[in-house]
Amino acid sequence: MTEVVKVDGISKRFGEKEAVSDVSFSIQRGEVVALLGPNGAGKTTMISMILGLMKPTGGNLHLFNQQPMNKSVREQVGTMLQEVSVPLGLKVKEILEMVRHYYKNPLSMNELIAYTGLSDKDLKTRAEKLSGGQKRRLNFALALAGNPSLLIFDEPTVGMDIESRKRFWDTIKLLAHQGKTILFTTHYLQEADDVAERILLFHNGRIAADGTPSSIKARLTKQFVSFCYEGPTDVLDRLYPNQWTFRNGRIFVETLDTDEVLFTLFQKNLHVNQIEIERGKLEDAFRELTAKEVG
Repeated sequence: MTEVVKVDGISKRFGEKEAVSDVSFSIQRGEVVALLGPNGAGKTTMISMILGLMKPTGGNLHLFNQQPMNKSVREQVGTMLQEVSVPLGLKVKEILEMVRHYYKNPLSMNELIAYTGLSDKDLKTRAEKLSGGQKRRLNFALALAGNPSLLIFDEPTVGMDIESRKRFWDTIKLLAHQGKTILFTTHYLQEADDVAERILLFHNGRIAADGTPSSIKARLTKQFVSFCYEGPTDVLDRLYPNQWTFRNGRIFVETLDTDEVLFTLFQKNLHVNQIEIERGKLEDAFRELTAKEVG
């Protein structure tokens, strides 16, 4: 695979405060990566350095094996930040046409409309009269205008309604399928769980976890095997003392080894049904992993 982002021992200090501390990771072509973490974890600082908007205090950072500020690199990067300024007095279509002409191989206007859901009304609206939803669609279109290879989004769905969010993430999946590399931050952890192939969890300026959503959730100490069971509960007391609970019509067995629980259930022929394995939610893993870092 082709390495698109390479971060090697990056640190960033603001006076006495170290916002990012000796962070290393790489992102390959076509990956969809979520950069998560609580407020103040270093996410925005890391994004700013990747974009070349901020210089690291130490370490090395390359995009496409070049410095982030190189013109050839910037032509391959599309960004959608939380706040984007656009020229007032111009209509949306005029702004997009202007930005498209900065690039050698831009997406067509029809492609931008198809990807972002911009309507005829949106295209004819002047920048200063845009609603919040229209601004988000315009910002998304501006990020895509140059047909970039790397797309970076900072909290892209803030202010979007449910339908707009679905359309946005469906488009992101399509772009990734086309080979584009996606890096995004979000406070909506379910979005990261649904869309990201990989999560970089930041805490206190460092990476607390790096892996797929499922692998990170699997690191939870609390895992459960749940099932329906109508037999005597004294059997459960013997097999899983202080491990099982009953709620919502189901038995829940807390365990560190779900495979062992399943083996025992079948070995003892307990006649259970509707078995499910629950490894917790990404939100649970998020809380647990950051709590461990604090400790």
